[in-house]
Amino acid sequence: MKTLTITICGLLLASGAIAESKVKMENLPPAVQKAAKEQSTNATLVGLSKEVEGGKTVYEVETKVNGKTRDLLLDQGGAVIEIEEEVDLNSLPVAAKQAIEQKIAGNKLKKVEAVTKGSSVRYEASYTGKLGKTLEFAVNADGTAHK
Repeated sequence: MKTLTITICGLLLASGAIAESKVKMENLPPAVQKAAKEQSTNATLVGLSKEVEGGKTVYEVETKVNGKTRDLLLDQGGAVIEIEEEVDLNSLPVAAKQAIEQKIAGNKLKKVEAVTKGSSVRYEASYTGKLGKTLEFAVNADGTAHK
């Protein structure tokens, strides 16, 4: 079993406080432990964290599969809320790929992730801007900006 250090990082937003902390597998609720173990069966477990936002607690399971990131957001009952998977740009729908290429023109693409929440999928791209700063944005499958 992996041992992860506990660190706490807080960020105050106008809507309320968000607190995220690294956690150990044994400190997760049983249903979340079970789901985390199942979801990381063919993956390398990178980290576990707990986040409380607006009074709701969720858990993030960070993994790597075949060298690519795959992160899952779980509710307190262990149900998957959202999946973020690193994907190749060429695997995206044509409109989404073209929108990303157009947006980052002249800059270096760092990573593209498919983010699935229920039946909805969006694509998040991170790239290095002109001043060396990492920038991110998201598009829908049809290439429109995700809000």
